[in-house]
Amino acid sequence: MQTGPVSDKDIEDLVLKLHEIEAVKFGEFKLKSGLLSPVYVDLRVIVSYPDILHRVSEVMWQRVKEGSAQFDVICGVPYTALPIATVMSLQHGVPMLMRRKEVKDYGTKKAIEGAFSPGQSCLIIEDLVTSGMSVMETVEPLEKEGLKVSDVVVLIDREQGGRARLASKNLTLYSAFTLSFILDTLVRNKLVSDEVAAKVKRFIADNQTDKQQTPADLAAAAKAGEQPKSKRLRYEERAGLAQNPLGRRLFELMVRKRSNLSVAADVATVDEMLALADKVGPHICVFKTHVDVFESWGPEVATKLQGLAEKHDFLIFEDRKFADIGNTVVMQYGGGIYRIADWSHITNAHLVPGPGIIDGLKSVGLEKGRGLLLLAEMSSKGTLAAGDYTAAVAKAAEANQDFVVGFISVSPSSWSCGPTPPGLIHMTPGVQLSAGGDALGQQYNTPASVIGERGSDIIIVGRGIIKASDPAEAAKEYREAGWRAYEESLA
Repeated sequence: MQTGPVSDKDIEDLVLKLHEIEAVKFGEFKLKSGLLSPVYVDLRVIVSYPDILHRVSEVMWQRVKEGSAQFDVICGVPYTALPIATVMSLQHGVPMLMRRKEVKDYGTKKAIEGAFSPGQSCLIIEDLVTSGMSVMETVEPLEKEGLKVSDVVVLIDREQGGRARLASKNLTLYSAFTLSFILDTLVRNKLVSDEVAAKVKRFIADNQTDKQQTPADLAAAAKAGEQPKSKRLRYEERAGLAQNPLGRRLFELMVRKRSNLSVAADVATVDEMLALADKVGPHICVFKTHVDVFESWGPEVATKLQGLAEKHDFLIFEDRKFADIGNTVVMQYGGGIYRIADWSHITNAHLVPGPGIIDGLKSVGLEKGRGLLLLAEMSSKGTLAAGDYTAAVAKAAEANQDFVVGFISVSPSSWSCGPTPPGLIHMTPGVQLSAGGDALGQQYNTPASVIGERGSDIIIVGRGIIKASDPAEAAKEYREAGWRAYEESLA
């Protein structure tokens, strides 16, 4: 087995080997986001080729040593990078740590396994970087244990924004190859045509994960004389990326009505709810209900609400916040006196019970054409829905896009796990035309802040409309403010 310094010829030979074992494939592949990609990188296969696994580790080690990285321990991102990190540890005598992808609720309950001391520096090992999300999922628990992380090494950089995202977190990325280098090598060896290479490069350029920039990024770019990038995809573009038909319908409805406003019907009676829906209906895309506060309910009320939704072209969202085990939520969603799945287009759930709650709700709602929002963040002061919990919610949503249509969120542009798939929508409560808070801990943000700065898609407004002397006029004002914030975010 070859060891020692890696020459340029060794690097080229390794690229050819990776192509030979189909670790890099070309064709048409559906990604998690729903996009069709002309290239697919699957490095899990290298565990079956010890000589290639060894050489991969040596190339990555050499890249790190060519730089200025200093570290005491290493940690591979689970799972594909674990064998790479193991080979590095054995070959170079550097201690290795392991991050548990699923922390057990028994035993030591550790997130990080291995011997280390707070204050030590840790090098992150990863097989591939696209957005940098998986790297950040490993960095966070390491830093919680007091370890310092400043360097990351990957085999392949897909050149889709991961390097910039990691740099924004003060992390230096070292890569053995870029995808462009792999393409050029394969073209030169007549293993990939110029046309295929050009198609892949266009795909990379058109699908950058760091399109959404913060105001600070835009200000820095303007100061440097650079033209700012588009901050987000248009709603109509995202409609085609939604895997749930209801999610696609919602994006299309928003464009058709030029509205990203949802009104929260936090009223005391059924009659008040129906009257409010009729008044604000022309201006909204979603009508949010809390039917369990009413003293009476029946199928005739649901029928009237559905009629108003059809009349004014909006979707109904019952803000039920399911939070029980799968079997229980099946009964709560499909049965009981409310029979929510029969009339509400959208409902929502906490992920506290685990992903089984998605499966339970899906078993009822999917065949009815319904959609689920996951509560990733909340707008109340002191909320525990943040950090690792939010990242776990984002991951669960990405894995269930056939039923999950998006999130209840507060500031998705600042999530450490990176951007969510563009086919998923973000709805943010606690919106008023002026920022502030109330005595019960509700925190309010403006439409411009929620849409333009925080990266959400739909503003949810309650008291700012229902307490107004003219709810219809107030809804119109909020709709215009929300849509204006959206259009400005595209500039």
